[in-house]
Amino acid sequence: MRMFPEFVPARFSSPGFVIGILVVASFMLVTLGCSASPTPTSEPASASVAVKLKVASTVSPITSLAENIAGDRIELTGIVPEGTNSHTFEPAPSVAVTLAETDLFIANGLFLEEPTINMAQSNRKAGSAHLILGPKTVTEDQWVFDFSFPEDEGNPNPHLWTAPHLALKYAELIRDELMALDPANADYYRGNFDKLSAKINDLDQRIYQAVETIPPENRKLLTYHDSFPYFGPRYGFEIIGAIQPSDFTEPSAREVASLIDQVRENNVPAIFGSEVFPSPVLEQIAREGGAEFVDQLRDDDLPGGPGDPEHTYMGLILEDVRIMTTALGGDPAALEGYDPSHVIEGESGAVYPQ
Repeated sequence: MRMFPEFVPARFSSPGFVIGILVVASFMLVTLGCSASPTPTSEPASASVAVKLKVASTVSPITSLAENIAGDRIELTGIVPEGTNSHTFEPAPSVAVTLAETDLFIANGLFLEEPTINMAQSNRKAGSAHLILGPKTVTEDQWVFDFSFPEDEGNPNPHLWTAPHLALKYAELIRDELMALDPANADYYRGNFDKLSAKINDLDQRIYQAVETIPPENRKLLTYHDSFPYFGPRYGFEIIGAIQPSDFTEPSAREVASLIDQVRENNVPAIFGSEVFPSPVLEQIAREGGAEFVDQLRDDDLPGGPGDPEHTYMGLILEDVRIMTTALGGDPAALEGYDPSHVIEGESGAVYPQ
C-alpha cells in the first residue's frame, strides 16, 4: 500500500500546500483508475472456443451414421478398422487411452464387439455415455439365430444394420444421444438426421423395387457369413445358408456337402462371397452346385475410400443390393441415380487409432 505524509492543519491555508494536495489527489485518481481497468489482452470467458464432444464408435457402418449426423461438430474415432473381422477384433492396449477420453462410446452390442466394449467399460471416464444400439433396436423375442449364430450358443445374429429400417433406428438413437450431450448443436444434429432419414427411406423403397424384378424362385441367399438376417425377410429373400460357422473356422466336409446339396435342390443361380474375406470353400460349393460365385459382398467394410461419395453406410447397402439383384437375374435400374454420398458437404472423416 502506498503511504502518504501526515496532513498538517496549520498549513492548509498556504497556496503552495493547496497546489501540492491537488497534485497528489490527481495522482491517486489516475493510479486507482488504471488499476481498475482490465488488461487489454484479456478475453472474456464467452469468447473461448467450444470444446467438441469426443466420440468413439466400433464398426464402420455405425461410424458412418454418426459422421452423417454430427459432421465436424464432434471428434470421431472409429475403433474397428475397415476390412477387419469385427467378431474377432481385439483392440490394441493403446486404444484404452482413446476410450478413457471419450464423452460418448457407440457400439452395436448383441455380443459383436465384446473385447472393445469391455475395454471401453474398464476405461470409462466419469460422466461419459455408452450407447449400445442393438438391444435398444430389437427386443429379445426378435433375435435371429442361424448357421453362423446358433441358438444353443445363446448369441443372436448382430447384423441389424444391413436392414436399412433398423439402421435408421440406430441413427435416431445416435441423434438423441448427441442432442442430450450437446444441446447447443441440437438443431444441427436434428437437421442432418432428417436429411439422412430421407436418404435411407429412399434407398429402402428402391431396394423393394429392385428385388421385385428378381424372379421369385431366385430370391435366395447363400452367403459367406450370415450377415443379412434382418435384410432378407424385409425384402422377400429366403436365406438358405452361410459358409462360415459360429467359430469362424472352415466348415466341415459334411457341412460343405450339405450346402452343395442345398444349392442344387434350390437351383440357386448365384452364391455370394466376400471381397474382404476370400473363401475357396464357397467357390467350391458354387462350382459343384452349378451356381455362379460372386465374391463382392460386404457387410461392414464401406466401398471406396475416405472422401469417395460411395464411402458411406448408404453406399455399402446400395452396392450389395446392386450385386445381389444383378446376379440373381433381376434389373437394378431402380437403384440408378441414387446418391449415397454424405449428407453434409465436406464431411469430417473419422480417424482410426494406430
